[in-house]
Amino acid sequence: MDNIQLLIDNEDRAALAGGTYERLDLVTGAVATKAAAGQPADANAAAAAAAAAFPLWSATGPGERRKPLLKAADIMDSKAGEFTRLMTAETGATAPWGSFNTMFAANVLREAAAMTTQIAGEIIPSDKPGTLAMGVRQAAGGCVGIALWNAPVIFCTRAIARLRQHGHPQGV
Repeated sequence: MDNIQLLIDNEDRAALAGGTYERLDLVTGAVATKAAAGQPADANAAAAAAAAAFPLWSATGPGERRKPLLKAADIMDSKAGEFTRLMTAETGATAPWGSFNTMFAANVLREAAAMTTQIAGEIIPSDKPGTLAMGVRQAAGGCVGIALWNAPVIFCTRAIARLRQHGHPQGV
C-alpha cells in the first residue's frame, strides 16, 4: 500500500497532527492508499512556504521556470504505470483512462514549459493619441489548486503547470 504525504516546501511531510485517512479501491474495497490528513495548521505551513519561496521564484527567468516543468514531465512519463495503477484504484477509473490522464498531464507540463518564453499581455486602449498601453501578467503570490476526483492527474497537473509557467512559487 502506498503512503501519500503532504508536499510542503518541496518536502514530503506527515500531517502535523499525525492524522491519516485511507482511500479505498472502489472495485475491490481494499485500501488503495493511505494519505496524510492535513488540517488548517498544515495549510498554514504550505501557505507560509509558498510566501517564503515567492520572491525568489517570481524573479526567475523563463529558462529556469522551464527546467522543472520539463523534468516533471519526464518523471511523470517514467512513472506512468504507477500513476495509472493509483488512479484506477482510487477513482474506479479504467486503466486506459488512467493512462490517458498521465500522458495528457505530462504533455500539459511540456506545453507550459514551452510557453515560459512567449510574450504575454494585452493591448489596452489609451486615451493619449499615438500611444499604446500594454497589460502584462505578473506573479502576485501563492494560490490553492483543488483537483476534481474524476481526472485528478490532469486537473492537478494543469493547476501546477499554469502557476509555475507564470512565475508562482513551488511548495503550495
